[in-house]
Amino acid sequence: MARYFTYRSIKLSAISMLMALMPLQAEAQVSCGDRDVIVARLGQLFQEHRIGYGLVGQAAVVEIYVSAAGTWTVLMTDVGGQTCIMGAGDSWENTLMAHAKERDS
Repeated sequence: MARYFTYRSIKLSAISMLMALMPLQAEAQVSCGDRDVIVARLGQLFQEHRIGYGLVGQAAVVEIYVSAAGTWTVLMTDVGGQTCIMGAGDSWENTLMAHAKERDS
């Protein structure tokens, strides 16, 4: 019985610690602010421009910004006007253009 209790408390402690740390990691990845400021910074710092956007129901607009160097950023703006960076990275590949080039050759 003591072995079961020890294993259970270790397992519960580990799960509790993971659950406590998960929101911190998620918060560190999302940055929010005024859309005009964020878009201007993307242009200044990374030379990114919008290549497309879409609606998330009636709740938000998602936009994708990319640069010629391959950096990319995904923004989401909610109905209240707050814009958040949902993801960013590098090595963007425009598959539509790649497919058109393959088809034309």
